Amino acid sequence: MLTIFYDGHCPLCAAEMRTLQSLDTKKRLQLEDIHADNFTEKFPHIDPVEADRLLHGQLTNGKIIQGLDVTCLAWKLVEKHKWMQVLRWPVIRVFADMGYKVFARYRHQISSFVTGKPRCELCEKDRCDL
Repeated sequence: MLTIFYDGHCPLCAAEMRTLQSLDTKKRLQLEDIHADNFTEKFPHIDPVEADRLLHGQLTNGKIIQGLDVTCLAWKLVEKHKWMQVLRWPVIRVFADMGYKVFARYRHQISSFVTGKPRCELCEKDRCDL
């Protein structure tokens, strides 16, 4: 089981979570929007500001993982995009993590460029169906 703490206001992030949720037939993922009203009460050990800067996840044993470790594990758990595990190979990992940090920092601008929306309007209005 992997709990993913994601930015529900980011259209790209929300879309990826919807896709993961639809593929999670074995119920191995728990998706938690860091902008949910009760987030800090439910997860006081997760700093939503830090989780907004870089994707956070929590393993069943309580260990916190971040960034591409979360993304790659999530896709592995739903048994899709097996090629992504290459991003965790030692030499590639360093460069992939640097690229991911740039993506994470500018994801709203990237989303605006790709989708035309920097923020998920439905999620901001608490009407997201995720």
